[in-house]
Amino acid sequence: MSDAADPPAPRRTYDALLSDIEAGLGSGQLRLGDRLTGERALAEKYGISRASVREAVRILDVMGILQVPTNAGPKSGPVIVSNPSLGFSAALRFHLAAKRLPVADIVETRILLETWAARNAPERAELAGLEEARALLEAMDAPGLDPEEFHGLDARFHVALSRLGGNAVVETLMEALGSSISGYIREAMEAAGGSPEVLDDLKSQHHAIFDAVRDGDRQAAADMIQGHVSWLHDRAR
Repeated sequence: MSDAADPPAPRRTYDALLSDIEAGLGSGQLRLGDRLTGERALAEKYGISRASVREAVRILDVMGILQVPTNAGPKSGPVIVSNPSLGFSAALRFHLAAKRLPVADIVETRILLETWAARNAPERAELAGLEEARALLEAMDAPGLDPEEFHGLDARFHVALSRLGGNAVVETLMEALGSSISGYIREAMEAAGGSPEVLDDLKSQHHAIFDAVRDGDRQAAADMIQGHVSWLHDRAR
């Protein structure tokens, strides 16, 4: 058996590209919104095929790091963005599908994050962010609302509430968690939507949570959020 060390594995293109973007952002040479060079220039820089460049860009697009504009020309490169919830959500959805992460644990984590945000919301006078939640409540109250649209508004409502805690990581994780179990929640809400009384209960819970946050009753808001999310989870099961 040879004593020579195994040669290092070749670095994957998207790893190399990601490292260069990180270094450029850290040094100030790159900023969010900057456009990278086109496929041909990137292929020459890394000594790979243009197909490999496209694959690397697709991976970083899913990770929420790059975005290819729909109207980009052949010489136009991808744009540097920062959408952390996108990458988290894609990974969570995969591991949920693989049965490596139980839905119940995702729901429990969502309760932990959302109740933390409610207990750490600022005083009533500083809750300018509540206007978004109020507008979403009014939109959900519209008669004859399509169930799919209601589902989207509901998810945005909970993210808007989590934003009040002032923690960007909590907000990002809430977006990712909500997106990762969107199909599961949709099924639960469709079941709830089959009964007008149950759907009215759902809306009433939203309003009660909003009122508690607006009035500065943080613990009551946290308790109602826990009951609300658990209630929906029980209906789905």
